[in-house]
Amino acid sequence: MAKVMTEAKRKERSWGRTKKTLLLLSMVAPGAIWLLLLRYLPMFGIVIAFKHYTIYKPPGNKTPNIFGNVLHSKWVGFDNFKFMFKTTDSWTMIRNTLGYNALWIVLGIIIAVSFAIMLDQITNKFVAKSYQTLMFFPYFLSWVVASYFVLAFLDPTRGLIVHFQQSHGMSVTNWYNESKYWPFILTIANMWKYIGYSTILYLAAITGIDNTQYEAASIDGASKWQQVWYVTIPHLKTMIIILFIMNVGKIFNADFGLFYSVPQNSGPLFPTTQVIDTYIYRTLMATHNEGMSTAASLLQNFVGFVCIMATNTIVRKVDKESSLF
Repeated sequence: MAKVMTEAKRKERSWGRTKKTLLLLSMVAPGAIWLLLLRYLPMFGIVIAFKHYTIYKPPGNKTPNIFGNVLHSKWVGFDNFKFMFKTTDSWTMIRNTLGYNALWIVLGIIIAVSFAIMLDQITNKFVAKSYQTLMFFPYFLSWVVASYFVLAFLDPTRGLIVHFQQSHGMSVTNWYNESKYWPFILTIANMWKYIGYSTILYLAAITGIDNTQYEAASIDGASKWQQVWYVTIPHLKTMIIILFIMNVGKIFNADFGLFYSVPQNSGPLFPTTQVIDTYIYRTLMATHNEGMSTAASLLQNFVGFVCIMATNTIVRKVDKESSLF
């Protein structure tokens, strides 16, 4: 009798665990299906990078489809990758892409951490929330909208800065024909749009720090600056490093919307606004060669993967707890 009861309890527990597992799986299923359909399934298209993509017309006047096009396109190996390095603009676009990203990674960390610390020091909750909202709002705007904000200042006929120059007897600057100003303009635009998002992340980490550590530091005679340096910054170290690693993985990718929309696609600005993503787009529009654009995107992601792995390996050897994986 005891064995029967024990067996019944074991089956009941087993069913309980199975039921709990099924419940958790049902919660994960939508995200897993989304990941499979939109992330993993499209990886089939990587093969286009190694083919001369053409439209295949099946017999019997059937409608062409992408699978038939890919299967019947000619295999060209690594020929599609050569166009990025044969053009005279190769050095310019690679230099701009790497240079802007490296600068923005460093500035993004310094400015976002500084703003997060300052916001944490505001005691009035209404003022603090207002600042957070105003800083976070630009993140939701598209670059098309942001480009018109920039145009309102730099328009050669009705821009605010141009009007100021005219009213004060200064020489008017044709901003959309002077490439030397655009590294600063693009940097300001990028910081304006994204710095609020990073600030909120760091601020969330700061609010999780135990207040007793600040109290102990204050009792020991530490000033506000010393509390920030010896308490706040060390607690933010892990998040700073993780976000740094993730941003390094995108160092070979540029924000297409920023570099295409904000400079208004102006040809004279290409020496400072031409990046890999805009070059890929313009090449695709000119040649209609999907193989080249896919090859360039694949190369970008491969370089990003290598950068993440290399940076994470270095971080893991220095501080294992701060590594991404």
